[in-house]
Amino acid sequence: MNSPLVSVIIPCYNAEKYVEESVRSIMNQSYKNLEIIVTDDCSSDNTLMILETLAVEDARIKVIKNKEPSQRRLLNFNK
Repeated sequence: MNSPLVSVIIPCYNAEKYVEESVRSIMNQSYKNLEIIVTDDCSSDNTLMILETLAVEDARIKVIKNKEPSQRRLLNFNK
């Protein structure tokens, strides 16, 4: 029997210190039928570069770069 595909979604913003460890923890799970969707919310650090490097290493990783900061994040800046 085939295992169902599980999608893991990880939103990121300026997460260069932790993003590799976080994504690798998902990559190393014993359950292998995963897609790892990582969104970069216009980070100004090396988050996107790290994610793109990981995506080359593991085809299950899909990197999405937002063209504009998310509205949710912008609302938090106004508080």
